[in-house]
Amino acid sequence: MTENSELTVTSTEAKGIVARWQSWAPQIRGLLRIVAALMFMSAGTMKLFGVPTMPARMSIPLVSELGLAGTLEVFGGVLMLLGLFARPVAFILSGEMAVAYFQAHFPNGVWPTMNGGQPAVLYCFLWLYYSAAGAGGLSIDALIRARKRASRRA
Repeated sequence: MTENSELTVTSTEAKGIVARWQSWAPQIRGLLRIVAALMFMSAGTMKLFGVPTMPARMSIPLVSELGLAGTLEVFGGVLMLLGLFARPVAFILSGEMAVAYFQAHFPNGVWPTMNGGQPAVLYCFLWLYYSAAGAGGLSIDALIRARKRASRRA
């Protein structure tokens, strides 16, 4: 047996590795949701509270379109972070990001890379995905589903 033979992975071993990796999909989907929600919330806290610091120290009235956006980003972000009511919340946030793109970015050009709309487009489709797929593991929604299943069995 050569030294290199220890590094050889058989087809069966590769399938086992792939299957094990794929079994983590719900947890990784949950981790993606958590990280995305934290990033999303920071856009809202910037609009509502100026943290992190807002460019040009703008003051956004709460009763305005940007105030509503900030409120959705903070509170919707918290719900997505927790994975609570993820499907309907994600659907609303996806719509918010579509509106943000077409109102604020699209008038400055078609291409998101040129008009600064990449985050809006990415969040729009990320939240749309979560509205269909659900929160994944690591969520309150998953805990509620597990409890319902357990109570049905009992």
